[in-house]
Order: sequence, then C-alpha cells, then structure tokens
Amino acid sequence: MSSDETPNVPTPRNSREAVREKAQQVHAQQSRARLMRRIIIGAVAIVAVGAIGTAVTLAVSAQVSKPRLTPSGMESDGVVVTDIGAVATSDQMPANPTPDPTEAGETATPTPKATSSEKVDIHVYVDYLSPDAGKFERANARQFAGWINEGAVTVSYHPVALLTASSNGTKYSLRSAAAAACVATHSPAQFYAFNHDLLDDQPQVGSDGLSDEELANLAGAVGVDNGKAVRSCIENGDFVSWAKEATTRALDGPLAGSNDLVLTAAPMIVANGEAYVGALDDPAEFSQFVLSVASDASRETPTPTPTPTGTATPTP
Repeated sequence: MSSDETPNVPTPRNSREAVREKAQQVHAQQSRARLMRRIIIGAVAIVAVGAIGTAVTLAVSAQVSKPRLTPSGMESDGVVVTDIGAVATSDQMPANPTPDPTEAGETATPTPKATSSEKVDIHVYVDYLSPDAGKFERANARQFAGWINEGAVTVSYHPVALLTASSNGTKYSLRSAAAAACVATHSPAQFYAFNHDLLDDQPQVGSDGLSDEELANLAGAVGVDNGKAVRSCIENGDFVSWAKEATTRALDGPLAGSNDLVLTAAPMIVANGEAYVGALDDPAEFSQFVLSVASDASRETPTPTPTPTGTATPTP
C-alpha cells in the first residue's frame, strides 16, 4: 500500500537559514547588552567625576572660607613664662631629686646668678608626647620656678610636633601643641600650669593620646580665664596649621636665641645659644650647665689687669 505523504523533515537549505537567523538574534542581543553596559558605565563615570569635583570644590571653599589663625602672645613660636604661681604653689609639683654628695661631703646645688640686665635666656622645645620631654619637666619644674621667681633666667617653651605619626592616627603631638597655643593666646597666665600638666601626666607613645575634648577639660582644670574661648579654640583646631608650620621652622632653624642650631629632638634645651646635652633627669647637672653659660656671659665684661709699678734699685 502506497502513500503520498512525505515526512516533515527540513531541507538542508532551510536548516542553514534557521541557524543564521538564530545567530543574528543572539548577536543583536549581545550588541544591545554591550550598548547598555557602556551607557551604564558612562553614567556612573559622570556621576563619580561630578562627586569628586563637588568634594574638591567644597574642600577648597572650606580652606578659603576658614582663615589661617596665628596665636598671640608668642615670641619666635615660644611662650615666655612669667607667671608660675599656679604650679609653684602646688603640692603636686615634684621635688627635685637630691644631688649626689661631693667629695667634701656637701651636696652641690649651683644656682645661676645674673644681674637684672643679664638673665640666662633658656628655650625649651617640647613635644607633649615625648617621654624625654616629660622626664625633663618633672626633674626641673621646681628648679625653673625658683629661678624665674629670683629673676635669674627667662624661660620660653616652644610646642613642637615631632611624634605626630606615633598616636594611632590621632595626631596627638600636633593637637596638643595647638592646644598649648590656644591657652597661651586666650589665658596666658595659665600656660605654665597647662604645659606642666601636659608633660607631667603624658599618654604613652603609640596610644591615642587625649581627645580634643579631654585637652579642653584639662585646660579648664588649671583654671583658664576664658574657658569658652579656650575650649572652642582647642576643639576647632584653630592653631593646628600653626603648630605644623612652627615645627617646620624649628627643623629648618636657626632656633630662637641661637645662631645656627636646628631642632633635632624633643626636648631640646638651649641656654644663651648653647644646646644642653646632659642628663635630662639630673637637675644638678642641668643647673651646672646653666651656671656655666651664665659665667660665660659675665666674662664678656673684661677684668682690668694690674700693671706692675717700677721700684727704685738700691745703690751699693
């Protein structure tokens, strides 16, 4: 039995056309996908560029709108200490260590003697995070107080920031130097007390240090006169830029009171233009150094040399 029906099998030509059509569809879909990706990436890039531009504009505007402030009451980036009553009368001021006995059985306690016109000029460069700066302050605070009261010396403290990178990113050295400048500007009579407390009870190197709020609280604890202005100055970082620039000036030199010295460490103590290189925790050694530079200054006035007189020669 025969049949005229033929199986529904596509011819080779129809198969090729179907494959070609399918490939064209896939290619069109891929082209559309690539186009959409390009559009999306372009849009994201435009948004990102716009955001960066806006951020830069805001940052520049902030810098322009906020003037760079400079502390007042400072000479050569230092604070000349004239009022030490807040610390000198404190029961918490550490007593100077007792010097070792001399061969004669007496303790050597040299004290610089100077006329009112020839005081020993002492400059102390301090980083409030430096353990050595704290060591020197604790050893010599009472000695400094006595010399200042006697009018034998002038003492200037210069806040610097050499250990800014040593406080877990909080920049404590920089912020504390700026805080000291705030107290010097708005309440100079309490600067010495604030300076002493910062050095007497320091945070450890590698710690976060005190926050701006805690620095402002410490200033309030020493009895600053203008508490609101001091707090605002510290918490707003008014003198942070100044502290950075003052440190750069000290590193470049010359240091105040010297001809060619530059800042190499903190603390760095300069008396009558000479750098102290002795033990930081030995007040007797430091006192001897100050006495020696005071003697050098006094020798600037020459002492008359006696002239021998003629004598008659006896005649035999």
